[in-house]
Amino acid sequence: MNAQRPTHRLAQRLRTGLRGWGGVGAMAAVCALAVAFALLLPLTTRPSGADGAAGSGGQGVAHATQARAEKKCDNGLLPQDQSLSPSGGDGSTTTIDKIKARKDRRLIVGVDTNSYRWGYLNPNNASGELEGFDIDLVHRIAKDLLGDPKAVSFKAIPTNQRIPAIQSGAVDMVVRTMTINCDRLNDVAFSAPYFSTGQQVLALKTSTITGYNKTLADKRICSADGSTALDNLQADKGSGKLPASADIKTVVPNQLDCLVKLQLGEVDAVVTDGALAASQAAQDPTVELKGPLFTDEYYGVAMKKGSEDLIRQVNRTLQNYIKDGGWQASYQKWLHPTMDKGDEKSTSATPPAAHYK
Repeated sequence: MNAQRPTHRLAQRLRTGLRGWGGVGAMAAVCALAVAFALLLPLTTRPSGADGAAGSGGQGVAHATQARAEKKCDNGLLPQDQSLSPSGGDGSTTTIDKIKARKDRRLIVGVDTNSYRWGYLNPNNASGELEGFDIDLVHRIAKDLLGDPKAVSFKAIPTNQRIPAIQSGAVDMVVRTMTINCDRLNDVAFSAPYFSTGQQVLALKTSTITGYNKTLADKRICSADGSTALDNLQADKGSGKLPASADIKTVVPNQLDCLVKLQLGEVDAVVTDGALAASQAAQDPTVELKGPLFTDEYYGVAMKKGSEDLIRQVNRTLQNYIKDGGWQASYQKWLHPTMDKGDEKSTSATPPAAHYK
């Protein structure tokens, strides 16, 4: 905990003078510095007492979709339908017992610290605590597992380090807008899905780009290393779905870096999850979502393969979190302002149904 305090003080000093989320480029620079110092260092937080977050508005995520058919894995199941039932198992609690036996009895969780309304350091929150939809979920998991929602040690994990952090044991789990897919299921285990979204294009409002289509010809497109967006871009470039002249060489460690490059004019478009893109459009009034979602994707809590007792426990938490209204309350607080259009609800406003293998 003490090792992290200088990082907090540095970030707070750098944020001095920022008001709201108008200076996204400055905020992104702060986040980048914070991550550089905080990477894989514990960041202990408490649930925010604030009723809201800084800034809202922006546009909702596109409701109509032209999503491609969902891809089944080699076992014939959809990737989001392959988690373990909350009930069942042999009664062993090996993984959970190890967590509870720690001298520092906290859950170690990899998160994002610069995704607005998902997991981020709010510059208007003097406490320096993390906030967002994913952060709320982590606190609920900690409460159910350890009896204390504050019993969490957060670690800032870049997009391309999520799987290595789990495999190495640096974290117990990653809760970081992480899509469940067949390739990742070979490396880590996932909970049941806790959020549904899809890929979408983000570009300047003045851009001639209209979506994930031929208007991307001769355009420079940014995506994050280790993301499903990059996987789709590479696959579609090879198959001809994406124009051959589209430039997809710009790949960054963290997804927010793409927004900064778009603002600086270094790229023409960003491809990322629509839920994240909606939050970024809310941060910067000069950018907007272009076209509908073009994939179906589901976020899950990622854990180490073989940690069956922990996986089942997280699925019990998700089941109860949805049933008792905790999920909906968190959505309303963090994501409703950016994803819904007035009274029209995004398809993401309903938690996805769980189907276990």
